[in-house]
Formats: sequence, structure tokens, C-alpha cells
Amino acid sequence: MKDLFEKIYKDKGPLGKWASQAEGYFVFPKLEGEISNRMKFQGKDVITWSINDYLGLANHPEVRKVDAEAAAKYGSAYPMGARMMSGHTDLHEKLQNELADFVSKEASYLLNFGYQGMVSTIDALVAKDDIIVYDVDAHACIIDGVRLHMGKRFTYKHNDVESLEKNLERATKMAEQTGGGILVISEGVFGMRGEQGRLKEIVELKKEFNFRLFVDDAHGFGTLGATGAGAGEEQGVQDDIDVYFATFAKSMASTGAFIAGDKEIIDYLKYNLRSQMFAKSLQMQLVVGALKRLEMLKTMPELKKNLWTVVDALQSGLKSRGFDIGTTQSCVTPVYLKGSIPEAMALVKDLRENYGIFCSIVVYPVIPKGLILLRMIPTATHTLQDVEETLDAFDAIRARLDNGTYKRLSAALMAAMGE
Repeated sequence: MKDLFEKIYKDKGPLGKWASQAEGYFVFPKLEGEISNRMKFQGKDVITWSINDYLGLANHPEVRKVDAEAAAKYGSAYPMGARMMSGHTDLHEKLQNELADFVSKEASYLLNFGYQGMVSTIDALVAKDDIIVYDVDAHACIIDGVRLHMGKRFTYKHNDVESLEKNLERATKMAEQTGGGILVISEGVFGMRGEQGRLKEIVELKKEFNFRLFVDDAHGFGTLGATGAGAGEEQGVQDDIDVYFATFAKSMASTGAFIAGDKEIIDYLKYNLRSQMFAKSLQMQLVVGALKRLEMLKTMPELKKNLWTVVDALQSGLKSRGFDIGTTQSCVTPVYLKGSIPEAMALVKDLRENYGIFCSIVVYPVIPKGLILLRMIPTATHTLQDVEETLDAFDAIRARLDNGTYKRLSAALMAAMGE
């Protein structure tokens, strides 16, 4: 019999094998200082493009004040117990009602964490006779939720409506045999590419196929739509989303999440979401803080306006200088370059050490081999000066990538890895 841990000693995985070179710098980096457009990394000031604080609420004085007052009043424990047992309060209900109203749904239900809540919601929505059809580029939390499903599931090509239609035909035939239903899952905004899910076209397919639509709008909530209610509002199909999901970890700069939909659906889910039924309630300080943040989303449109001023300047500046930012339709700003993982490491180190720019690096296996993705998250706290400095830095690092500087710098790393 093989030792269970044998595989761990032999194969660290596609990312884990770089741990000794990458950890603490390229992965698990330690940013310091108040969450803002400029922070410190290893003692140096850097322009920070890796924080999902879209609306700049993380250190807004009004938010900090409410958070501090709530912590002083309730501590970090209250309420104790799961919602169904002893962890339910009027303020939890108030937040749910206000969230439902904001996203134009009959009801909503709070989730302790976005990832955990997404997995559990998928699990609760489908039974073994049902079929799931989901975008191949779906977030890991969706994939993990789908893995729990004991029935059939199909992926369709990313944002490809024709591929979705073909898979719906397959799913329909299978559902007719099993007696089950069909759940289609898309994201409102895909967090790596920045593309909006093709919700309008997906909804149009409801005329031909019988399915329910579940949308993960983590990056759309607060940033898209006339009121900030997300990708469904932006595309004019919010009413046709059967179950809407968003997290507090992006625009709300906090912890927690929620689902929203018809009251009967949400009532069913709150009695069947295992991750909420058997877990401690969301702490009161987070609930009170979320109420304040939601109020600001609704009453301070300048937050979103400031965000999009920065987004437009950054994305138009990158495109005018010939950078490939894909087909982003959101604040998420990907910059695609060609190179190896060691070249990517050399490039990012240069960007941070010599140009004071901190952004996330994404490489294989998240994206195809030979590509480097620098993922940038603009926020309302960034300035146009930040944008100009960043554009100039990107011009410089692209030139060094093209002339082979990073290939030479990475040769020693490759040799050390035995590649």
C-alpha cells in the first residue's frame, strides 16, 4: 500500500514547485499600511493595483467610524450560534431586506463567506436528477460547488452562446430521461478577463429552453449598472436572473455575501444551505458595517463615478500604447504579455523594485503556458497621476521583455530549478 502523502513529497503541483523562489514575494506577499492606492511592500512605497476595494470604502472615515463603534458595542462574537438556532437578529433581517431592494429581488439571505456560500447554494439548488450547465471559465467556488453535484454537468465554451445552446440541447434530452431540471451558471463579471457574462443572450435562450439562471456577480455588484446593482442591471436583465449572488469582499470592502431571488426560492435555500445551517452567524459588527456600506453605495454615486474615471483613464491609456487588455467590459484590467514563468518573475520584480508598481501576476495553470497576465484592479482611491506613472512603467517593462532582458535574468532561476 502506498503512503497517502507520497504524492505530496514527489509533486508539489504546478504552482507549488516554485514555492522556494516565489513565496513571500510573488505569492503570499505582505502589503503593509492602510488599504489604499499606495501602500508599502518590503519597506518600499508602491502604487497598489491588487486590492479589490473598488469604491475606496476600506478606509473611508465614515466606514471606519461605524466599524469601530459596532465592534465596541457588540464585540466580535455576538451573535453566537447559527442563524437557525441562536444567531438571528433584527439587523440581519434589515440588511437582507435592504440588499434585496437594492438588487430588485423579493428577498435575500446573508452568507458568512462568498466562496463557502456559493458552494453550498449550488449544492442546495440541484438534486442528482438535475443537470448543471456552466461557463468553462467559472470561478473556483463555482467549480467546487459543481463538484458536489452527483448528477450530470456540462461546460460551455467561455461566453460562447452557441456552445451554451448546444449544451442546453444535450442537457434537455438528459433531463427528459431523468425527470430533473437544468441550472445554468454564469458570472456577471469574470474576475480574470474582466468580461461581463453574456447574460442578455443567456436569458434570451429561456424562450427555447427550460432552465433556471444563477449568476455570480462578485465583481459587478457596486461597479456596474445605473445604480450599481450589477451586471444584470447593466444589461437590462436583472428580473430574469433567478438566483443572484454577490460578495461583500469587493465593492463593500468587508466580509460576507448574499443571495437574492424570489421569496419562495430564498426561503427554501435558507432552510437547506448547509454552510449556513451548521455555521456561526455573520458577526454583528460585520452586519452593521455592511448596512453602512450599502447606504453609501445608494447615496454616494460619486464613488462609482470616481472609480470609472480611473478605469477609463487606465484602460484607454493602455490601449493607446498598444497593450493587449483583451475584451474587458468592467473595472478588471488584464494586461497580456508573452513569456515564461521565470520571465514573469523577473518582470514583476523589476516592476515592484524599480518602478514602485504592485499588481498581481497570473501564470500557468490559471492561464495557458507562454502567457503572462498582469491583473490590475482600479479603485476610486487611485489618481490620474497613479495611472500615468503606471503607464510609463509598463512601457519600460515591455521593452525589457521584448529585448530579452528578463530571459537573461531568469536563466539562473531556470538553472536552479533544473529546467
